[in-house]
Amino acid sequence: MAGSSLSALDVAFLCLESETSPMHMGAVVTFTPRGPVDPGALTASLAERAARLPKLRQRARAELFPPGSASWAEDPNFVAADHIHHVALSSLYEPDPLAAYASRWIAEPLDTSRPLWQLTLATGLPDGKFALLLKLHHALTDGAGAYAVAAGLLDGVKLPAPSRPIPAPRSTLDTVKDVLGTANETAGIASSLVRAARPPLSPVSAPPSAERRLGFVRLPLTELRRVRQVHGGTTNDVVLAVLSGALREWLVNRGHRADGRTLRALIPVSVRGRAGDQLGGNKLSGYLCDLPVGEDDPVERLRVVRRAMTRNKAAGPSRGAGALPLLADRVPPLLHRLGTRTAGRAAPMLFDLVITTVPLPPARLSLDGARLAEVYPFVPLAPRHAVGIAVATYRDSVHIGLQANGAAVPDVGSLRDAVLKSTARLVDAS
Repeated sequence: MAGSSLSALDVAFLCLESETSPMHMGAVVTFTPRGPVDPGALTASLAERAARLPKLRQRARAELFPPGSASWAEDPNFVAADHIHHVALSSLYEPDPLAAYASRWIAEPLDTSRPLWQLTLATGLPDGKFALLLKLHHALTDGAGAYAVAAGLLDGVKLPAPSRPIPAPRSTLDTVKDVLGTANETAGIASSLVRAARPPLSPVSAPPSAERRLGFVRLPLTELRRVRQVHGGTTNDVVLAVLSGALREWLVNRGHRADGRTLRALIPVSVRGRAGDQLGGNKLSGYLCDLPVGEDDPVERLRVVRRAMTRNKAAGPSRGAGALPLLADRVPPLLHRLGTRTAGRAAPMLFDLVITTVPLPPARLSLDGARLAEVYPFVPLAPRHAVGIAVATYRDSVHIGLQANGAAVPDVGSLRDAVLKSTARLVDAS
């Protein structure tokens, strides 16, 4: 991977970086060890594993040509242990020390002059558990790629070797058709973005703030699957319906009118090939979905979400305003350097929040023999957004990571409770 170029979308995520909008993804992963944990030995083991991952040894380096571009280069000063820290938590002063610490931790930007990751081992959790807190900059990879990176730190996880298919011979006519097709697709996405723009008057907008609040929600997968079996759709549709109900109650609790309102979610979609480079950069598109927060009936909310997502999937990930990551990937890097941060501040004109799903395998995972118990992913907050939501399904649970702008949402607990209530209402109605 040494010397490989950042895509235009990777560069865009670097350009979006600011003190109030750090562009790193995060994950809080808890483990149940078989005995006492030796923090020194565990951090040394993590450093050894991290040093074997080429992606974690590289930093982004600006290039002169094409203007504004960048490439990955081996950091000559790389020491894996410099990116790994240990903290001993205590419940003496905090009712939920992991959430309190993680909220401060997620708010700290990464140093973009170094390899774009950081790992913290947190001990002192109830019942002898420990947690790993992982940051990866979005310029490094997307959610699917983030799992591939993190899996290299775990026990015995083997990733597929990067595939480099030999392109089939193509005629000049084929090439011209591809270029024209891409141009038409790009024009269609740009046109859809213009039509989708709205006045930035969202009830979940927020002032710029470096403060963050994190919330963890764990839902039983069996209950969500039972809802799906009764009402149809996918488990992801059910989760979106649950979140729609939670956002409705949260709005009402914040003094906003919910009836007759929708909140527009950007739902990232991976376009990463199954046999492709799992450790590669961002390979994303997306859907826009109007969440029916104005609907009080939980079953009707699910029906509305199902219809919306069925339309999105029928259109495909290469059309519509939700495909803005594809458009960003076709913009020259220099334009991202010049205008991406300004354009990023217009995010509330297109969508109110991001809801992303991080794929995880069904196999049981562990670290130095400690069983992985919970995994809560976190998506970066777009500028002026109050909340972002990430979802991961692992084994028998759906884990939801809530990240909120601390200036707009001083207590994320009300949203966490609303997710639990919304789930109960939908399950009871099924």
